[in-house]
Amino acid sequence: MEVTQTPVKLATEPKYQSAQFRVLYLNNNFAQYLSFIDRYKDSLQVEYFDTQQSVLEALKDNFPADIVIAHVDSGGWELLDTIRNSAAFGNIPFVLLVDKLTPQLIQAARSKHADDIFPIDFMHGDLITRIAYFRKRQWYVASKASQRISTIKNHTPGWKRAIDIITTGTAVILLLPVFLLVALLIRLDSKGPVFYSSKRVGSGYKIFDLYKFRTMRTDADQLIRKMAALSMYNKTPEPIQQIESNNLCADCIAGNQCKSLLFHDGKEICEKVYHFQRDQKAAFMKFQNDPRITRIGQFLRNSSLDELPQLINILKGDMSLVGNRPLPLYEAEKMTTDGKILRFAGPAGLTGLWQVTKRGKGKADMSEEERTQLDVTYAKEFSFKMDFMIIMKTFPALLQSENV
Repeated sequence: MEVTQTPVKLATEPKYQSAQFRVLYLNNNFAQYLSFIDRYKDSLQVEYFDTQQSVLEALKDNFPADIVIAHVDSGGWELLDTIRNSAAFGNIPFVLLVDKLTPQLIQAARSKHADDIFPIDFMHGDLITRIAYFRKRQWYVASKASQRISTIKNHTPGWKRAIDIITTGTAVILLLPVFLLVALLIRLDSKGPVFYSSKRVGSGYKIFDLYKFRTMRTDADQLIRKMAALSMYNKTPEPIQQIESNNLCADCIAGNQCKSLLFHDGKEICEKVYHFQRDQKAAFMKFQNDPRITRIGQFLRNSSLDELPQLINILKGDMSLVGNRPLPLYEAEKMTTDGKILRFAGPAGLTGLWQVTKRGKGKADMSEEERTQLDVTYAKEFSFKMDFMIIMKTFPALLQSENV
């Protein structure tokens, strides 16, 4: 979809490196997924999904995605509608994939507020350039919002900063053996850095890097391809490159006809291609936890130890012990209206008012509007007494089964 928008130039534009962009990729055609990561392995970190629900769950779990890419035949239209109607992540960049680009599909994508639409072979348009533009657009919104919020008193009081330094500094010293042990286990378990970071928007609408211990392999995409090709479940030795987007194998194309044509999911497909895709997907689904999450990573996630490096964010002054939850860029982008932007006038923090309010009222869930209003309330009224009460209520909340 050709989008004619005036490019924006930021005062300080972010630098883009290889594997900088994180992608949630929805497509139940596994061969197309393998082709996609082979094409963009040097530029993207790709998380694969074959159902709409699994993509939504990843977003709800705050997976640090820069963009969603979804095939229309795998529920892309429905996922786009759901995301655009979401109060939390409705602004995340969304690209549709189609087998063949037509004016009708382009118009439909535009009417549903997709950011772009590409053919599955990516012969038209430059995906990486578009994703880079989406990121620049978010930074432009952030710079404008930061200017607006700067007119509001949003500095961290001295007493609050002193508490942050004393408590987190003490915690880091006491937990230093844990930090070192976890770092050693991560390095022994898999190659790559000990920490990873994701961009978050905090107090004053300032963007910072939120730190966590790395729980995923850095070579997950390459490992998936190797496992899919070499797995005992892969009984088809034919190379991936010979599987064509028109659902015919190389022999079918050479002979201009298919000797064994099946009808599956409303489409004609060569039986050889069908079995290839089924076996590749079976291999992936059987081993998907191995390439994505490291052995130590699973334990770190279950125990929440992967969150410990956020203490470093507090010491740096990026956030506070108590405050409003720092948001991903695409979520913060929806909070720039007059009523909602006030939440950024208060400190960002590990725990906050809405978390303990949810538990106190025994609510199974809380709407995004309710959370925002509580964030605004905290930004306007936070005090030493309020912070102390929130901390006291947070400890019992940690023992609850809910994710508060």
